[in-house]
Amino acid sequence: MQQLSSLEAQLIANFGERFAQAVAACDARNRLDPNQTIVDGQPVPKELAYARRMTEMLHRYRPESGELLHLAARGQHIERWTLPRDAYPMTRPGYHQWRTRLKTYHGEVMSEIMQAAGYDAAAANEVALLVSKKASATDAQMQVLEDVIVMVFVEYYLEDFVAQHPEYDIPKWKDILKKTLRKVSAAGVEGLVQKVNLPQALLPLIQEVMQEGWA
Repeated sequence: MQQLSSLEAQLIANFGERFAQAVAACDARNRLDPNQTIVDGQPVPKELAYARRMTEMLHRYRPESGELLHLAARGQHIERWTLPRDAYPMTRPGYHQWRTRLKTYHGEVMSEIMQAAGYDAAAANEVALLVSKKASATDAQMQVLEDVIVMVFVEYYLEDFVAQHPEYDIPKWKDILKKTLRKVSAAGVEGLVQKVNLPQALLPLIQEVMQEGWA
């Protein structure tokens, strides 16, 4: 990934200097991630890559999306590595405590970044609610964001996730996929089929789940 992609330059031209400052602040924090992933043959901090993928997927799926939704997408996993899973009990309640704290933290950081860039408290709070998943379930932006999160997961992370869990059988994977798809809108399902590069090795399983349904 380039330092500043043509898409990012386009978004900055559309949304202005405050947006540029907020995105730069997000990237500066995520650039400190000690965990690396390979993008186009080069090592990139993991959460920096994720943030850029969220931006690209949101534009691919909903190019008309506004400034605040783009900031929410960029901040989904900001500084995620600073709250490791093993800092909480390795139990189901511990997992939920970790997830809740993560979402709250991401919202807090985005609010701080946005206000430092010149956004008012109302705009910062709107993004914080989206990032922390505390926005209303009927909020259209919240649903678009959920769609994009799933799209990015399926295109970039699902195959590795499968490889990390060889103990799971086919029924278990079907159940995981169905629970994942329940988070997606009807438009999002269409987007998954038409706009996402589905992992070829898992395509038969994904198609089977889509044929069976997941309601």
